[in-house]
Amino acid sequence: MNAFPFPMARGRAGLRAAALLLPLALLGACDASKDAGTANAAATKDAQPQRKDPTLVTASAEIQRELVVKQATTVPISHTERIAGHVDFNQYRLARIGANVTGRVTQLHVTRGESVKAGDLLAQLNSTELGTSQLAYLSADARAKLNQRNVERARQLLAADVIGSAELQKRESELAIAEAEKRAAAEQLRVQGMSAGAIRALGKSGTINSTSQIIATAPGVVVEHKVALGQVTQPADMLFTIADLSRVWVVAEVPEQQINGIKVGQSVQIEVPALGDQRLEGKLVYVGATVDAERRTVTVRTEIDNPERMLKPAMLATMLIASRPVDKLAVPAGAVVRENDEDHVLKDEGNGRFRMVKVKLGPEFAGVRPVESGLKAEDRVVVEGAFHLNNERKRMLLSE
Repeated sequence: MNAFPFPMARGRAGLRAAALLLPLALLGACDASKDAGTANAAATKDAQPQRKDPTLVTASAEIQRELVVKQATTVPISHTERIAGHVDFNQYRLARIGANVTGRVTQLHVTRGESVKAGDLLAQLNSTELGTSQLAYLSADARAKLNQRNVERARQLLAADVIGSAELQKRESELAIAEAEKRAAAEQLRVQGMSAGAIRALGKSGTINSTSQIIATAPGVVVEHKVALGQVTQPADMLFTIADLSRVWVVAEVPEQQINGIKVGQSVQIEVPALGDQRLEGKLVYVGATVDAERRTVTVRTEIDNPERMLKPAMLATMLIASRPVDKLAVPAGAVVRENDEDHVLKDEGNGRFRMVKVKLGPEFAGVRPVESGLKAEDRVVVEGAFHLNNERKRMLLSE
């Protein structure tokens, strides 16, 4: 039996023909085998199930009843500016106290950090200047009393027709001058710190007391103490600063590019690192009318109640100020599904089908998230039940 698929040729010509036909036969056999393998692979591929789109989920009628689907809408969104600032004294509740006369400090009654009330004694000093002023008052008071007696005597003499009316008028003029000098001397003593009662007592006793007291003029905490025993002070020297810390300021410098739309009465939030995560609420009570030429900023401030004295002047603070609202496409914060450190929403594609769409969103504002990319205005998304629908999508993927 022949081993070749053609008749055995005889002679040299027959051998040449056989050599040519053999490769053709082998090539045909290989092509047939390849075609058979391709057909088998295609059949195997057709036999395997196609993998579903992992971003698509078909919700059952029961799940659909729990969903709330709404169209993404445009809402006014304010961008929150974070402005660095600090806690400061309320300058309207700050009292700077000095001596009323030149003198030497002889006693100190308070030190820095102590709480005082209005009228409390802070320090005491000895003043020759005050003694001189008291002497001037006593002299004026004596002259006034003398001239008063002269006027009374002149009136009696005029009634007895001993002197004329011109003499009485002269003595009345001298009395008026003496009383004016007495009032001026008393005013000088009030300027130097003596009370009206103390001045009256001086007139009755006639005793000079050169001791001057420095009194607290407002309640609060002594936050500055710039005096020592034996120190000679002048009326221009500020010796004590008393601050009422029950209400403080938070001051910030807003760059001029961000000041547009910021106005007095606007609500702000304040973060103070020293207080941890606590966020305070306040309102702007002042927005500067000018720009700092060097820093190119505008000063703004708010007032904060501080009943427990937790806020301390010079503490660092951050003021969160909402800018002018701008209309932006937004979705409710409850519509956002966080997965793989990215934000997603479930977009309604009709017939109970929803697609997981990756979106880029801005910070939350008033319960909504502004959409920067990934959605269009006409898109409808799941705003309630998105979490459960996403779990259903994951369950369906795991069951494949």
